[in-house]
Amino acid sequence: MLAEIGEGVHSGSGRGRPRSEASQAAVLAATTELLKETSLRDLSIEAIARKAGVGKLTIYRWWPSKAYVALDAVMYSMRKNVVPPDTGSAERDFALHLRSVIRFYTGPVGRTFRQLLAEGQNDPEFGEVFLQRFLMPRREVIESIWKRGVDRGDIKSDLAMDTVLDLISGPMIFRLLTGHAPLSDAQADALIAGAFRGVGKEPARPTVKGKR
Repeated sequence: MLAEIGEGVHSGSGRGRPRSEASQAAVLAATTELLKETSLRDLSIEAIARKAGVGKLTIYRWWPSKAYVALDAVMYSMRKNVVPPDTGSAERDFALHLRSVIRFYTGPVGRTFRQLLAEGQNDPEFGEVFLQRFLMPRREVIESIWKRGVDRGDIKSDLAMDTVLDLISGPMIFRLLTGHAPLSDAQADALIAGAFRGVGKEPARPTVKGKR
């Protein structure tokens, strides 16, 4: 798994020797711990190298900047802490998944998500990497929940999936960025319940037999 996370982060260079999995794990673990204490802005390659017990040049062979190291560390942590549910109910799966994502994004490591998003606005190359390596795989997770729901008959099949998924994820991202409203398990449940008033299939009404 470690090799998958770091592989090809900076696809344009093709530089560097095959990385040592042990050293990679040390760098990601060190970065994860540092991100619990400091912001992306204040994070430094020097601090990562010192905590991981590797040289700065070793890190630069694998990652072009601290933002890329932080991205891999957040991805690694999220894969361990956010496991997509499959309860047999699309509404329940979305609610549980949104709860889990909110807990991660508001936690000590996941809070870096907002800073990585901002970094992508200032650095278009990093922004594209962030989109393809982080955001799109997260999107695929909720797409799989959606498709299971359609297959099971929980969700109307004639709806535009991308639009509805934006409506489901959008409020969470907006609240993360602005802080104008709370994010909690209760809020996650309320957001999903509201969405499913429009996307969920209504149960069939029993047929009332007429009198003879």
